[in-house]
Amino acid sequence: MVTAVLASRRRMSPEESRDAALEAARALLIEAGPQAVTLKAVASRIGRTHANLLHHFGSAEGLQKALIGRMAGHITGTIREAVLRARAGDDGPDEVVNLTFDAFDTGGAGALASWMILSGNENALDPILTAIHDLVDELAEGHPGNERPIHEETLQLVLMALGDALLGAPMARALGLPREKARELAKEMLLAGRSKD
Repeated sequence: MVTAVLASRRRMSPEESRDAALEAARALLIEAGPQAVTLKAVASRIGRTHANLLHHFGSAEGLQKALIGRMAGHITGTIREAVLRARAGDDGPDEVVNLTFDAFDTGGAGALASWMILSGNENALDPILTAIHDLVDELAEGHPGNERPIHEETLQLVLMALGDALLGAPMARALGLPREKARELAKEMLLAGRSKD
């Protein structure tokens, strides 16, 4: 809400206005889900007009695509740092798994990705798919040959994190398993991949 107050009190540059809109969209996504990320709701939150946001994003789909692009950059940057720390021996796979699962669950990326797919707006996922692809290619350069291919690890980890964000709690409850079981399985998967000869 501080963003809304600050945004409405001063004139912002186009970049500042766009950044404020994306931050408000992210907050709405986390607070109320992807259906709440509309041009009208974001404009109201930052004290701007619907027309102002149309100018910046073109449509609600444009806003959502820009939001997922920003989220993808943040998520992959955070995961990149965690992987590099794990390779240096500073951390194990726990941090990589937790950051990935958190990004899709509490960060809202899982809900937004699912919403876009179900709405028929699959091309809006291009920024996150491209960011993940670029990250995997970058990390594969230094990936030891005796480990499981990083592309396979990434596919499995992202699908597990996405599935957990969408169905993890009710599925674990239905099966009588602890809520964190999917994360534990993902960590075991990464450790097993690193122990292969």
